[in-house]
Amino acid sequence: MSSSVSSWLTPRRLLMASVVVATITIALKTLAWWVTDSVGLLSDAMESLVNLASAVFGLVMVTIAARPADDDHPYGHHKAEYFSSGFEGILIIVAALGIVWTAGQRLLDPQPLEQVGWGLALSVASSALNGLLAWVMFRAAKEHRSIALEADARHLVTDVWTSAGVVAGIALVQVTGWLWLDPVVAIGVALNILKEGFHLIWRSTQGLMDEAVEPEVMATIEQTLAGFAHKRGDTEIIRFDHVSTRKAGQRRFVDLHMHMPSGWTLGRAAAVRTSVEQALMSAVPGLRASIQLLPSDVEAHFYDEADLK
Repeated sequence: MSSSVSSWLTPRRLLMASVVVATITIALKTLAWWVTDSVGLLSDAMESLVNLASAVFGLVMVTIAARPADDDHPYGHHKAEYFSSGFEGILIIVAALGIVWTAGQRLLDPQPLEQVGWGLALSVASSALNGLLAWVMFRAAKEHRSIALEADARHLVTDVWTSAGVVAGIALVQVTGWLWLDPVVAIGVALNILKEGFHLIWRSTQGLMDEAVEPEVMATIEQTLAGFAHKRGDTEIIRFDHVSTRKAGQRRFVDLHMHMPSGWTLGRAAAVRTSVEQALMSAVPGLRASIQLLPSDVEAHFYDEADLK
């Protein structure tokens, strides 16, 4: 994806597009259910309702996350995106339970399907829209490091697989005449999206609990610091320790200690620290680095139980 296209396809614009696409797919899938009376297609339409609610909530959270830091939120509002992911996961679980209930009723009282051709055509058309949007959103989510976009894209992919399973189930019903296949497929779809719902909730809780940055990002940070570390013989002139990281939506944070000779002037030490901070933020887009300067012979200690008293 080119830089110009990526800069235009912001999380907010893509979530607005998701709202529009969800509205269209709801209309298509509801019509498909109405003409066929398939509980499988009904489950598909119910999940699209979740898509719409999730996209609207995600749009609100992304808008909040984009707000600048203020006196009450000096680190910004980036974690708002995690609420979007968790909310979407909860909605997915609720929809899955609703699908299981509806399919269970139909399993006890199977009904013949009508106008299957039209129903399948409408379902396939809506799935094509969701699949295309999910592909674009996945690429943009990686580019913008947006968990809200990733959550919505994952849900859209789940929706595509849901539709594929429903279409296959209805086709089998037509070939075999086994009406019970329709609700069984719906239940299978529900179990599949339950898994996705729990996954999204897990991702959200990890972000809210200040999860460390990804391994590849940590490797970049360590490589950058290694470029500034300096030894003269067995004596370490510049060294780093107590490196800790966390994620908050699209932002990354790193805190560390930088040790250098106590004889250096404050101006010289500050200049080196500035160079390290700039190198880190250039190597990892969206990173905020906080470096504490310490003399070489001074060690800081953390996690002392006395600090909690």
